[in-house]
Order: sequence, then structure tokens, then C-alpha cells
Amino acid sequence: MSISFLEKASAAIRDVPDFPEPGIVFKDITPLLLRPDLLEGVIERMAEEFRDCNVEKILAIDSRGFILGAPVALRLGVGLALARKGGKLPWKRHRVEYALEYGTDVIEVHADSISAGERVVVVDDVLATGGTAQAAGRLVAQAGGKLVGMGFLLELQFLSGRQKLPDVDVRALLSYS
Repeated sequence: MSISFLEKASAAIRDVPDFPEPGIVFKDITPLLLRPDLLEGVIERMAEEFRDCNVEKILAIDSRGFILGAPVALRLGVGLALARKGGKLPWKRHRVEYALEYGTDVIEVHADSISAGERVVVVDDVLATGGTAQAAGRLVAQAGGKLVGMGFLLELQFLSGRQKLPDVDVRALLSYS
């Protein structure tokens, strides 16, 4: 029996115990990114998930979402908007503050990155607790765009991030329970 593409991709993701703090097992996508066959396959599959959704813009989340979002946007033939951490964008911007386990964080997008009514898919590497993804969806709404979905390389189901996105078409290539 041959191993499927998604099994190969999953096998390339490295578990790093106790990072960034004790008790957490970090899913490191770096080994997957080092393999052009796997990276190309992931990009193609992520783009394919939304090919029939009339997407007009990809909103990629800082920072690993940029790695995946840019080639997905190219494959779909649409523009790329960047959701950056607070204070990184030099021009007029939309800003969303969101809660973390301890404190808050901010993401921003240039005010002219998403047009009113534009159909947007958010792309990031991991769906974990859902806070950043939820904030990105709020950025799309604040800019007047229409959120048509969110695409992730992997989802950590045990962190229940999808529950923060009840009305969003969420798609993940790989899931860990």
C-alpha cells in the first residue's frame, strides 16, 4: 500500500516538545517547507479548496501565513493582503485587538488592501485556539470585505479553534486530535 500525499506531509511536520513553554508540543512546519515536492503539493491543495468560491483576495496572517498565502493567491490569480502584527504597517490601516490567554494582541491590514464587497479567504499555517483567525475575520469585515472561508495547513482540533468561527467555512489539510 502506498502512502498518500497528506500522510507524507503530516510525517514531515516535526513535534517540538516544551516550546514555547513547558507542556506545549509545537508543530514545526519547517521540515515540510524544506521539501519542494511537499510545499508545492500543499499549496496546490490549499488553492484547490477555494477554487470554486469566486475568491478575489487572500488575506495571509503574519508570519507563516505569508509563506502559504502568497503562492495560494498566485494559483488562484488573485491579490494578496497581509494581516500584520500591530505597529508593522506604515500606512492607513484597519486594526483589531483580540484576547490571548494572558493579555491581548493586535493585527492590522492596510486600509486599501481589501475593497468593499471583495470576496476574501484568510490563509494561515495553523488553526489552534482560533483567536488570531477570528481577529482576521473581523479585519475583513472592518474593511468591508466578505469572508468566504479560511484555509489552514493544519488544525489542532483539541484546542477547539473552530468553535470561535461558527459561521466560517474552515478548511484544513491536516488535523491533529
